[in-house]
Amino acid sequence: MKKTVLLCSAMVMMLAACGNEETTDNATDNNGGGETQTLTAWAWNINIPVLEEAAERFAEENPGFELDIVEQGTPDVYQQITTGLQAGGQGLPDIMLIEDDRVQGYLNSFPEAFLDLSEYGFDDEHGEKFPEFKTELLTLNDSIYGVPFDAGPAGVFYRVDLFEEAGIDADQIETWDDFIEAGHTLREELDVALTGIDINNDDGVYRMMLNQQGTFYFNEDGEIDLDSQESIQAMEVVKRLHEEGLNENLVGWDAWLGGLANGNVATAPSGAWLTGSLTEQAPNLEGDWDVMPLPAFEEGGNRAANLGGSNYMISANSENPDLAYEFMAFFSTSEEVQLAAMEGGLFPSLNTIYEEGVFSEPAAYFNDQPIWEMFAGMMEDIPYANYTGNYAVARDEAETAQAEAVGGRSVEEALERAANQLDNRIN
Repeated sequence: MKKTVLLCSAMVMMLAACGNEETTDNATDNNGGGETQTLTAWAWNINIPVLEEAAERFAEENPGFELDIVEQGTPDVYQQITTGLQAGGQGLPDIMLIEDDRVQGYLNSFPEAFLDLSEYGFDDEHGEKFPEFKTELLTLNDSIYGVPFDAGPAGVFYRVDLFEEAGIDADQIETWDDFIEAGHTLREELDVALTGIDINNDDGVYRMMLNQQGTFYFNEDGEIDLDSQESIQAMEVVKRLHEEGLNENLVGWDAWLGGLANGNVATAPSGAWLTGSLTEQAPNLEGDWDVMPLPAFEEGGNRAANLGGSNYMISANSENPDLAYEFMAFFSTSEEVQLAAMEGGLFPSLNTIYEEGVFSEPAAYFNDQPIWEMFAGMMEDIPYANYTGNYAVARDEAETAQAEAVGGRSVEEALERAANQLDNRIN
């Protein structure tokens, strides 16, 4: 099978040239008698090999199938998707990779722009193979408009060697209060920071704490929830980490990974995708890292949350929607393809593979612990997050509130201001 990765410019018209026009010229029905059947897809970095693997396997049962992949980075791809949607789908590929936090904005603004997969029976046939928090994200008016791909079940990555040297037992950390107490021990014994939160630019830890409590920037009805009791409780933890000298304010991705690699920071509450970054950034630390579940807010409370993840959506403008659906249904439910995704550090949301041996095998880099089994065990307990179409604006206000709270303002005041400002911006 021919595999093609097209590198197109940011110009939408050029993308159209390498997109739907080629599909129109070459695509045939599924019984094309060996004729070329071409789809186009937009994706980025570690997702490219997974698409190529899927296309090769799909072509074994569909001779003549080809997938042209336009490799692009974010946020450029979202600007191009938005431009194409505003133009009635012109210039869009058949298939688009879209992250969790963007899905609802697109669905709410352009409800007719994506292929309704319920008409093909995807939810009836495959819905139970994915956690509810992923399928609900892709649902509008009882129809599903995309296939779930990877997820970011969250945990606390921690340096085993530093914990042992400081006399900390990770198994005894059950609540956020326990976590902060361990941070004081680390600071007193080793003068090492517990966390490396970028206070002004990243509210990821706060978001995970919202999610584990079953809320988000918005509640399930889409109402602003930044000043809820759960939100106040989550932001108080971030404020304490800073005020009590336990957080190193590491600005930017590179600084954060550097702090984790050089031992200046001992933990990283994050999604499962961090595994790939750690092993690449600090291969010399094999065996010195492990992962524990997020602390709860009270003993016995929920410790499952999600940070990150993505999905594939099909343009309603596709010249070959049937083929696009069949390929994406295959892609999302093929155990071989999803296991290939794990090789790149992506955690699959397809639950039928969680019994595979790789999930129970010890991970050498992570203290020989079966960390994938731990992450898989959380998936059904992760609450749904209602991102809405105003996620980006809400995140901007939440990060401002985080900076204000850490800077001396009370958490209640900072979040109330954020909620009011968000309301002014979106209403």
